[in-house]
Amino acid sequence: MKRRPVCLVCLILMFCIWLMDLAGFARISGNPLPESVQLYIEKHPEAVICGEVQQYQATEYSLSAYLKHVCLIVGSEQIPIKNLRVFLKSNKEFPIGTTVKISGKLEEIPEPRNPGEFDSRQFYACQKIYYFMKNGAVLAWSSKYSRYGQFMQNLKSKIMQTLDIAAKEDAGIFEAMLLGEKDNLEDEVKIRYQMAGIIHILAISGLHISVLGIGFFDLLKRAGFGNVSAGMVVLSVLLQYGILTGESVSAMRAVGMFLVAVGARIAGRTYDLLTALAVSAVLLLLDAPANLYNSGFWLSFGAVAGLGVVAPVLAGCIRVENRLAASVMKTLVSSIAVQMTTFPIMLRIYGEISLAGFFLNLLVLPTVSVVLVSGIAAVAVGMASVSAAVYVVLPGRVLLFLYEKLCELAAGIPFCTWIAGSPKLWQCAGYYVLLFLGVEILGMSRGTVTWNGATGKRAGNHAFMQEEKNHGEGKGWLRKYQLLSGISGIMLILGLGILIYHPSGNLQITCLDIGQGDAILIERNGKFALIDTGDVEHRPRMAEYLRKYGVKKVDTVIITHPHGDHIGGMFSVFANAEIRQVYDNGVPTSLSTYKTYRKILDKRKIPRRTLRGGEKIQLLDGVPFTVVGPLEKSNARGENSRQNNESIVGLLKYGNFTMLFTGDAEAEEEASILKSGADVKSVVLKAGHHGSKTSSTEEFLRAVSPKAVFISCGAGNNYGHPSRQTMKRLEKWGIDVYRTDRQGTITLTTDGKRYEITKEH
Repeated sequence: MKRRPVCLVCLILMFCIWLMDLAGFARISGNPLPESVQLYIEKHPEAVICGEVQQYQATEYSLSAYLKHVCLIVGSEQIPIKNLRVFLKSNKEFPIGTTVKISGKLEEIPEPRNPGEFDSRQFYACQKIYYFMKNGAVLAWSSKYSRYGQFMQNLKSKIMQTLDIAAKEDAGIFEAMLLGEKDNLEDEVKIRYQMAGIIHILAISGLHISVLGIGFFDLLKRAGFGNVSAGMVVLSVLLQYGILTGESVSAMRAVGMFLVAVGARIAGRTYDLLTALAVSAVLLLLDAPANLYNSGFWLSFGAVAGLGVVAPVLAGCIRVENRLAASVMKTLVSSIAVQMTTFPIMLRIYGEISLAGFFLNLLVLPTVSVVLVSGIAAVAVGMASVSAAVYVVLPGRVLLFLYEKLCELAAGIPFCTWIAGSPKLWQCAGYYVLLFLGVEILGMSRGTVTWNGATGKRAGNHAFMQEEKNHGEGKGWLRKYQLLSGISGIMLILGLGILIYHPSGNLQITCLDIGQGDAILIERNGKFALIDTGDVEHRPRMAEYLRKYGVKKVDTVIITHPHGDHIGGMFSVFANAEIRQVYDNGVPTSLSTYKTYRKILDKRKIPRRTLRGGEKIQLLDGVPFTVVGPLEKSNARGENSRQNNESIVGLLKYGNFTMLFTGDAEAEEEASILKSGADVKSVVLKAGHHGSKTSSTEEFLRAVSPKAVFISCGAGNNYGHPSRQTMKRLEKWGIDVYRTDRQGTITLTTDGKRYEITKEH
């Protein structure tokens, strides 16, 4: 750090921002606007604002505009509220830089409600946007606008039109790679690239800047430009490119590093990658401290740190004489280094990592520049002739076709994706400490012993051979190398162990925010059970949860009854995890979801059993589940059965802790259970039928006597769940209420004696 003071400054700045966030400074992860302004907007959401049009974005249902320098108009006063995204009623576009006056409803950008959910608040905070305006109606606009801003907007539109025609179905990928525009990128493509470990090529990165900047710089130098003039021209072009691509973190990081590189060349100084990286990080954090929690920030900077810190050390331990083999080894080392430094970040974001990516990147990284160049060339040619651009972009499209086939091949390989779940922050920190200590130790032995690729034998480098010749201490140096390498390897293994460590012993019950449905994940000692799976529309969300929690196998699945909001997400479970045992109430329906559910069970030969009152099963090892309903003598009549009152109701017990799960049981089934004399007394109750007025009767609450109640329901649902009557009854009994519609995912952790409940929101 003594030789890299900027790196030290960067680390100190990050630490200070983190401490400020812990202290509650809203500028980092909250709303930095004055509390008086926030309260006013909360009380008067219907508001009038004015601001300057920055860009437009088409959504599925409307046109949205990004405004900068926005002011809230209150009488004759204008109160600054930073930037704003407005969803407009009309599709009328105004020139970039136009000042507009708009009325609509202001809504604070919500916090994430579920683990692993995209953090919209943090994403927009990096752009200094803290509110959305819905149903925006333009009241007035200025005649003045930014000719430069409009030119850049028109240029971007022209580029996208050219790519749409020239690249056809591959246009979305080219737009993402060249412009950072991912609206036209199909979700299937993103998932496919992510699963294969090559999704990084879809982001604006240093590779783009290298292709554009270094290539252009060298071209100007050959044309007779000096370092200063060539550098100024290239920097100007790259800054415009950064603006054109929406000033993404990765793009501006790359531009900042190129700025340092050109500055070093102009000043006659040595370029240092880590110093350039630190300069870019400091500039981005000073501009928007919220970037500290931006996943794109960490992925971009983590990847470059891997190339600057880890890759040189790994490369220093390898010597290959064959030029082709050396090139392959360099690519492999770079890929491994990037994977090592971004590993915790990928796990924390996605809960999984592609093992195939280590090998696919050997083929993708050396060729992706061809895709970029063909796209850039197609855009340039397309300005004159779009028909010619079709042929120019062809090499890039051929490579994209090969990438797709590689992704499909990787997806078909068993264990190509490792689902480990999302680690805690302390686990990530522990991994990085051990990783860089290991790299530092390995670096102490760099060059001591190398591998001769031509002969496949151990060979010494010059320093080692000279030491052996002069002092005969070659064996000592070899032992030193082996010792240091062994210590480095142990540290890396320990780091991986810390990263994937899951505390055992405690029972964790997670009531997922699955909308208007039920889905409860139960975990102990790395083993999982599910009670219901949510609705059809939330299948993607269920898949995200399973990856986030590292669920590869589900020991027990209970479908309380076959209504869509309880069984619909089962297909995400089928697709993402191995299932050992399924239980349901045995009452069939004519719903297609139920029929498909039965077909998959039969096809995969997954054991299935019907549960009735009085039975006892092991939900997980050491976690018994006693069924109290439906009773043996039920009113089930197949298609005509009232499914809510045929819900499986059961009591979970872990040590002294108990929790009653009720599905959609209503007053009728509650009364039947009480009449049977079943023991339903519980510490925690999952309210029946999403808190409906037809459930959680006075008699039932008296028998259960819960200290806390979980209610799973969707925000703003059309059913009025939970009902006022139910909430009044719960309030009357002094029961703590936890609702997914207000508090997001609810997690209960217990050691069998005490329990703790945490909320996502």
